[in-house]
Amino acid sequence: MSSINGVMMQYFHWYISPDGTLWQQIVNRAQDLAAAGITALWLPPAYKGSGGGYDVGYGVYDLFDLGEFDQKGSTRTKYGTKQEYLAAVEAAHQAGLQVYADIVLNHRDGGDETEKVQAVPVAWNDRNYETGEYREIKIYTKFDFPGRGDKYSAFKWNANHFDAVNHNAYDWSDHSVYRLVNKVFETDVAPRHGNYDFLMACDLDMASEAVRNEVTAWGEWYFETTGVDGVRIDAIKHISSLFFHGWLDFIRELPHTEQNMFAVGEYWSDDIAALHRYITNTEGRMSLFDVPLHYNFHRASKSGEHYDLRQIFDNTLVQQQPSLAVTFVENHDSQPLQALESPVEPWFKPLAYALILLRQQGYPCIFYGDYYGAHYKDRGRDGREHEVWLNDHHWIIDKLLYIRQNYAYGEQYDYFDDAHLVGWTRLGDTEHQGAIAVILSNSWGGKKWMEVGKPQTAFYDVTEHISEPITTNEHGWGEFSCQGGSVSVWVNK
Repeated sequence: MSSINGVMMQYFHWYISPDGTLWQQIVNRAQDLAAAGITALWLPPAYKGSGGGYDVGYGVYDLFDLGEFDQKGSTRTKYGTKQEYLAAVEAAHQAGLQVYADIVLNHRDGGDETEKVQAVPVAWNDRNYETGEYREIKIYTKFDFPGRGDKYSAFKWNANHFDAVNHNAYDWSDHSVYRLVNKVFETDVAPRHGNYDFLMACDLDMASEAVRNEVTAWGEWYFETTGVDGVRIDAIKHISSLFFHGWLDFIRELPHTEQNMFAVGEYWSDDIAALHRYITNTEGRMSLFDVPLHYNFHRASKSGEHYDLRQIFDNTLVQQQPSLAVTFVENHDSQPLQALESPVEPWFKPLAYALILLRQQGYPCIFYGDYYGAHYKDRGRDGREHEVWLNDHHWIIDKLLYIRQNYAYGEQYDYFDDAHLVGWTRLGDTEHQGAIAVILSNSWGGKKWMEVGKPQTAFYDVTEHISEPITTNEHGWGEFSCQGGSVSVWVNK
């Protein structure tokens, strides 16, 4: 974590404008974000994707092109040029913010030329089951980077560096997963579909020494070039967990990085046991996003008063291994119309943000789309186009950030004793003398006696949902309240 009571912000969403201004936006806003209580920015993939200036960044074409070379139809990326990216990192550092780079090491996309190879089709739902004989296919696995040439790296990718693909240029209607000849899938990956090594495009063969060396050399170049403070690693359940032992250890030993360099992995699973297994396999080298908590928020927001709030933290990483839990409400994959669509309903988002921002456990991450709002169109799973508005919650998030920064310290007492009305208090510490009482409801609201350690003290609701202050009794207890489907955060004047 970047600091005491640190807060990460995911500074993008999937449908952010492809006008190339995001890096400049960070330069303009970095000081304000830091003043609001944010301590680190998770920035989107900064390198060239197969879609050029329109690519969100996850269809990786060239990791060394940070918006510097005319490739895939543009010089800049969706977010700007290399110089603008470096300026954004510098502006964030000048404001006291850390910067986490989003890196995708699982696959490559948009090869420059085709190769003819022998490959065998395997079943989508069981990658260990071959559905036919070896055959010749034509695949885009030659990456020569004509716009960059040999600058920064002379390495050129070809079929020897990949273990599987899901295209065949002989027949573009063929979407089979093909395992290339003389290749095997990694075994230390997620067990879904029999083996979840392959995700998309041209899957890197991490058993190849040449691949490991190139990815490691890129990591050294990237950290030295950009000066970022940590990484968000995409799609880790599809990559050899053993690979990250060596890769993260190497990066953390570089002279321009820190031994405790922050790393968080995206292991998208609602199964808490799977997250624990991954943490064990990587020996705690990285934090994980608390996907089970996100799904609890999603279900709670959809169920309304039928959800038991006492169970909101059940089977979550923040409950069971809080030191490695990055908590979040929404992200670019879960937002409406995206691949992992599981949105949290707007009414519940203030409650969810209170649950991640005002408690001791976890490293919270707020989402650009929740902070600034968003408006976009895309096709849904039904094949029809939909128009989406994401609500702007920055007013309440700013209130919660202020409380986190100034009040949310010290002992925590939980009052999760009612299915529809729960709360907790923080009693402060020697440096932060204030106390808070948080109470939220998914039903009719109500009142709850909670201890704040401040006898005969007036408290007011910073959310402004309740205008009348309350005064604690001689024992430091108060009867705190909130409205229905709402959250109130009480602090002493």
